[in-house]
Amino acid sequence: MADLRIEPVVGDGMAEQWRHVHNVIVPPAALALDDVRERGRRYRLENAYLGDALVGCSTVRPPEGDDAVATVIARVLPDYRGRGFGTALYEKGLDHARVLGARVIETCVLAVNGDGTRFARARGFVEVDRYVLDGESDEWIDLRLEPGPRAV
Repeated sequence: MADLRIEPVVGDGMAEQWRHVHNVIVPPAALALDDVRERGRRYRLENAYLGDALVGCSTVRPPEGDDAVATVIARVLPDYRGRGFGTALYEKGLDHARVLGARVIETCVLAVNGDGTRFARARGFVEVDRYVLDGESDEWIDLRLEPGPRAV
C-alpha cells in the first residue's frame, strides 16, 4: 500500500474518474459529470490511486443536525477489493468527518452490494434503515457507526 495515494477531486478529469467509480459501484444512482461537480461543492470527494491506476473514491458529507451526523462512503472497484484500499479511504474520510465536528457517522450502501455491507458491518456499523426511493426499485441500506472500540 506504499504506492496508494488519496487525493481530493480537483478539476473535471478527476471528477470524471470519481464519477466512473461511483457509477460502477452504484449503477442505479449513476451520475452525470454536472452532478459530480455539484456534489463536489457540498461534499469532500476523493480518488484513490495505486500508482497511476484508479482504485476507488470516497465521499464525506459534512455533519448536519443537532446530532452532528456526517456520512462517510468509501467505494473500491471490484478488481482492487480485499487489499486494504477501502479501509484507507474509509479511515481518511472518518478522520475528515471528525475534524468537521461529526459526533455520529453514517454510511449508505446499495443492498445488493454484499461486499460493501460486509465492509461496513466489520467496522462496527449497524443497519438503521432500509428503503426504496420513490419511483425506483433498488433497495438501499443506511448504517450507523455504533460507539465502541472499533468506532474510536
